[in-house]
Amino acid sequence: MSTAVVVIIIVAAVVLAALLALAAMRRRQAQLGQAQSQALHEDVDRHRSHAEAARHDATLAEERAKRTAAEAELEERRAEERQRELDEGR
Repeated sequence: MSTAVVVIIIVAAVVLAALLALAAMRRRQAQLGQAQSQALHEDVDRHRSHAEAARHDATLAEERAKRTAAEAELEERRAEERQRELDEGR
């Protein structure tokens, strides 16, 4: 074999190795991009889940506040009734 053929084979092998390395690097970058995208979607889902839980807690707290206010109103009416009874009894 002549030196030129050996040089051509070596250059072709180096170019082929570079192309394979480039393709592998692009695949890794694509996989990393997909993993990052999936992580961002999961993060969005987690935030939405937390927001929904907070809304649910707020609704429960609002209902408790309404019930407590109604109970306070009832107690106030009872107190007024007892006071009238005491005033009438004098």
